[in-house]
Amino acid sequence: MKHRTRLVLALALLQLGTPARAESTITATVLSIGDGDTLRVSHGSKRLTVRLACIDAPEISQGQQGLLARDSLQQAVPLGSSVLLKLQTTDRYGRAVAEVISDHPTNHRPINLTLVAEGHAFVYRQYLHQCDAQAYLAAEAEARSLQHGVWHVPGGITRPWDYRAARRQAGANGSLAVPPPNRKLRCRDIGTYTKAQDLLRQGHTYLDANDDGQACESLR
Repeated sequence: MKHRTRLVLALALLQLGTPARAESTITATVLSIGDGDTLRVSHGSKRLTVRLACIDAPEISQGQQGLLARDSLQQAVPLGSSVLLKLQTTDRYGRAVAEVISDHPTNHRPINLTLVAEGHAFVYRQYLHQCDAQAYLAAEAEARSLQHGVWHVPGGITRPWDYRAARRQAGANGSLAVPPPNRKLRCRDIGTYTKAQDLLRQGHTYLDANDDGQACESLR
């Protein structure tokens, strides 16, 4: 499994025009913010979607906390700003999974960890092995004790992975249709802006016609 992960990462780096040996950190420019743990960047002539490693932010469709998480990420890495990406692998949707670090001359902030510390994301324990687990867990414990963000209610809000699982189950029961990424849809047939964002995260990137990280803005 580890060998396969290294192979996938090497292929991703080669596609980015980056040597696939020891160095796995690249500099990129932020193009758009999708949600609290997803952004779109450019690296040279390449564009790629980045999933922030080791964390899971509330979905936009979860309401205020999802919107706050997205806004917090955009404030941390404004559009047009430079970031360092510590690449780890690619996920099943073809997104680069990375730790994102601000490339500001006086403030090299680890953005993933900052979002957890501010209470705008949960530690994604299932995928924590490639990050500094102790630092992430300590940041989450502190945010929880101070009731920041997602911890404003005892025990925290519904975890985004549980929320997504419930939506998938609803789809399996016929109450929520989730088409495969290779089936193209039209915005007017999707129905709601929220569902369009869900489909964008599932790989329907053509719904984001202007590449600003939001799908079917006509539905807003």
